[in-house]
Amino acid sequence: MKTLFQYNWQVRDEWFKWCEDVEEAELLLVRTGGVGGILHTLFHIIDVEWSWIRVMQGKPDFQESFDDYRSLTLVRELEAAFKPEVEGFVLNWKDEMENNIFTDTAPDGRIFQDTWGEIMRHMIAHEIHHIGQLSVWAREVGKTPVSANFLGRGLAKKK
Repeated sequence: MKTLFQYNWQVRDEWFKWCEDVEEAELLLVRTGGVGGILHTLFHIIDVEWSWIRVMQGKPDFQESFDDYRSLTLVRELEAAFKPEVEGFVLNWKDEMENNIFTDTAPDGRIFQDTWGEIMRHMIAHEIHHIGQLSVWAREVGKTPVSANFLGRGLAKKK
């Protein structure tokens, strides 16, 4: 699981670099099929990752609006502020945490429970899903998307 988080972080860093060569108006343009545009999606990925880590630890959730982070610099600064806590949690993950139960109430009053392991895998899949959207939008902008290939990234442990 740790390796897949590292994969997501590596790909995310490459998307940030990719954004450096795109006009801010393109990064902010609201697009079909996502939470907003390219930059809003990167903000959303960071927000969701950090929020889940926080709530699993019993800490307050992030409640900021994208309207306060409408530049590549501000979204990168947000990620830099959140990543140490997220990375610390992920890299210190122990097998015994897998079946910890998280209980919450949905807006409709329904109570739900998920294991921490399920939540961690949800976060991984969530980012990969949005990376696919970014790839489609990159082509709309006329640019080659960041490679989503896991191979060749040097992330696997070699024996």
